[in-house]
Amino acid sequence: MGKKVAIIGAGVSGLASIRSCLEEGLEPTFFEKSNDIGGLWKFSTFVSSVNKHPDFATTGQWDVTTERDGKKESAVFDAVMVCSGHHVYPNLPKKSFPGLNHFKGKCFHSRDYKEPGVFNGKRVLVVGLGNSGCDIATELSRTAEQVMISSRSGSWVMSRVWDNGYPWDMLLVTRFGTFLKNNLPTAISDWLYVKQMNARFKHENYGLMPLNGVLRKEPVFNDELPASILCGIVSVKPNVKEFTGTSAIFEDGTIFEGIDCVIFATGYSFAYPFLDESIIKSRNNEIILFKGVFPPLLEKSTIAVIGFVQSLGAAIPTVDLQSRWAAQVIKGTCTLPSMEDMMNDINEKMEKKRKWFGKSETIQTDYIVYMDELSSFIGAKPNIPWLFLTDPKLAMEVYFGPCSPYQFRLVGPGQWPGARNAILTQWDRSLKPMQTRVVGRLQKPCFFFHWLKLFAIPILLIAVFLVLT
Repeated sequence: MGKKVAIIGAGVSGLASIRSCLEEGLEPTFFEKSNDIGGLWKFSTFVSSVNKHPDFATTGQWDVTTERDGKKESAVFDAVMVCSGHHVYPNLPKKSFPGLNHFKGKCFHSRDYKEPGVFNGKRVLVVGLGNSGCDIATELSRTAEQVMISSRSGSWVMSRVWDNGYPWDMLLVTRFGTFLKNNLPTAISDWLYVKQMNARFKHENYGLMPLNGVLRKEPVFNDELPASILCGIVSVKPNVKEFTGTSAIFEDGTIFEGIDCVIFATGYSFAYPFLDESIIKSRNNEIILFKGVFPPLLEKSTIAVIGFVQSLGAAIPTVDLQSRWAAQVIKGTCTLPSMEDMMNDINEKMEKKRKWFGKSETIQTDYIVYMDELSSFIGAKPNIPWLFLTDPKLAMEVYFGPCSPYQFRLVGPGQWPGARNAILTQWDRSLKPMQTRVVGRLQKPCFFFHWLKLFAIPILLIAVFLVLT
């Protein structure tokens, strides 16, 4: 019988954790999050509290108290995996907007937005330029009389359809691209980043330009917003300075009159109401976790947080690797560094995060670098130099092509025999669904020419400079 693990959370993080525990011979038990958040299933068993067992320093066990139909029960578990994520409590910053208490129209968080029909002929202000805010604004623009987006700091807006119609992430989330970004001089790296973000349109012309454009904050993905602004059915305004009974006064002095509804797309906050604050510590609004997973100050590493990171990459492969690593640590086949080494790593990484993503984005991380760090712990990181020597065809696709999750199933625990073929044929599967009318062979991208085109201008300028000198 394997160790008993309590899985708290019903999303993809929880499902990935259950699978990883089963792969490692552990015995997972699934619970929903605390009932003040709201569960996915009506008859779920909710977690009320998670506390250290009296002999925790020796056994690393946890007392988990659950509740169902008003009845509470307690059980002892060898480990706990917290999978509630970071999109938990809606953030509604009413105190940040003077006069909002005098506003006579409707006011609610984007989580409560359901469908656009009820806003037919209405004048709507959307506060926030994130993915939710932009999706709501563009959808409302088809039914509402007027839609405005208020943004405090702006944002990069990217299209899901990238160069030559290929998916953006399959072209941009690559090992070679990450190598350039992390090793080129800062000035060149920043230039390259801004050029990529402005590839579709100049953000300055649309009022979307971020205040600090070189920060690697998560961009907004919306194919409709630029066209909606261009057609005048959506307008972008700066931060709201003050609300009146029926209007909003912006920081540039302009006024949006006759507002019927204000929708706050202002994100979410996170909390662990079932855990004592001493278990997962915070510091300057930063949760202290080694690699975003393990609290470093516990006597036993038998509690893991899954899904508490955000990166410019797919969430499911990320939580899959987190849970695979956590399951091996819980099982005892993988050990963590010393408490001192973990704290030094946390402090070092936090400094880099502030530099790359800004002070407010403490859970943001570099996707490929982070995935390589996690996979290194469990022996699942692909050895790129060795691949170039033994399997050049696969190596080219792994290094220059999309960093798909198959890469972390090539070697190590959880190795999948079909991973190599899946990597070599990933473009066939990605493009095949679009071939409902066949007019020729599938046109796969050539990554060499993609990067050559990107650097064509600077290469030409350097060549002219060398010739003239």
